[in-house]
Amino acid sequence: MTASASGDARAGPARAGASRGRTSLPVPLVVAGIRAALAAAGAGLAIVTILVLIGWIAAPHPGIGLTGVLRTAAVVWLAGHHVTVQVSGAGRIGMLPLGLVALPGALLWRGGRALARGRQVAGPGQVAAVALCIAVPYALLAAALALASGTELAAASAPQALLAGFGVALVGAGFGAARALAPAPHVGDLLSPRTRAVLTGMTASLALLAAAGLLATAMALASHLRQFSAAYARLDPGAAGAGLLLLIQLAYLPNAALWAVSYMLGPGFAVGTGTVVAPTGSVLGPVPAFPLLAALPSGPGGTAPAWLGAVILAVPYLAGAIGGLLVARIAPGGSADAAALRGFCSGALAGVLIGVLAVFAGGPLGDGRMSAVGPSGWQAGLVAALEIGISAAVAAGAARWRGARSPQAGSGARGEPAPGGPARARGRPGLDPADPADPHVICLDAWPAGRGDAAPRRRSRGPSSLP
Repeated sequence: MTASASGDARAGPARAGASRGRTSLPVPLVVAGIRAALAAAGAGLAIVTILVLIGWIAAPHPGIGLTGVLRTAAVVWLAGHHVTVQVSGAGRIGMLPLGLVALPGALLWRGGRALARGRQVAGPGQVAAVALCIAVPYALLAAALALASGTELAAASAPQALLAGFGVALVGAGFGAARALAPAPHVGDLLSPRTRAVLTGMTASLALLAAAGLLATAMALASHLRQFSAAYARLDPGAAGAGLLLLIQLAYLPNAALWAVSYMLGPGFAVGTGTVVAPTGSVLGPVPAFPLLAALPSGPGGTAPAWLGAVILAVPYLAGAIGGLLVARIAPGGSADAAALRGFCSGALAGVLIGVLAVFAGGPLGDGRMSAVGPSGWQAGLVAALEIGISAAVAAGAARWRGARSPQAGSGARGEPAPGGPARARGRPGLDPADPADPHVICLDAWPAGRGDAAPRRRSRGPSSLP
């Protein structure tokens, strides 16, 4: 009995250690990526299904049952990834809310960060691997949902769901995995100084333009409150419908901000074929009864004063100048031409990103007159790259040229001692190597008196003497 008990006692820790060893085995990255993709997609579908279910309960439709609610939720979830939907009797619906992308983007960002932290990611290559392991199964799941949710009433494009799902997951999970490398204030330290300067200038220009676009949208809505209230009255959504309508308008707010940015740049945007809303004038036809569209100008020339129009057109140049100043401040030393080139690169990248976002900010609202809605991507991108890039280049080059010609920089360039160095000894307290009374200076007596040898003798003062 004693031997058996002792054997069991020895076997118990061994079995526990083996069990711990089995549970501590790392899960393959591919399997972990599939889990993260399923978790992000499941959470997003659950949130969208709850919202669709609330709308169905508030306004029941006899032709839509619970299965139809689930199919509609899947289509709305795909629309959040900017997947075009073919609606029977209306045509292609491609002008989708950009704000809805924040839901899957945030979930994927969290999944990528959690997976990267669990794997102790330590480099850009591992970040890319984490992002791919999440993006591939996520894209396949999006395509499968597009095929399963299609009906005669509405059907999402499966190829577009595959591409859009992959792109959204790659960006969201990639940023989340990169965030796990370092705290947010120190993520830029992982880049080279020149790259960090260009990206900082681009981000600053885009942030200023986004803030200006949101402010312009708010001002336009404030000046059209009567039309805004009239649109709500025509729709008569009820209590629950009013809440859902508010969420939809908040989701379309990034689209409106990008329309305003395109307006500031000059090309403007369209609200139907043969229409244009630009600083030079507006030509509009009948628009859908959507409250956010009440911010559109009511006349061909608009109602804004001339000085306000000039300020609006100057915003892109101001954004580029601020980005250029940041580029000159952050980038390492160099010539004014190099600083100007980096400033132009930051502005050009900002313009490219604006053009891409402008493409997704618009799209068709059917096959009829509303088949062209929103800004032109290539026009907005090209004009933004020129306006922001040139102003950033001028600002960065001027800032570097002024810094090079400053008195402090000039004295350093000529080899003169900078303020606070050995020159402080001239009339000011400081260190002077020629002063033997300074207790922190080592003096060399090359020709000591009273000695015949020609070898120099080292004489030191103070506690800082060297052996």
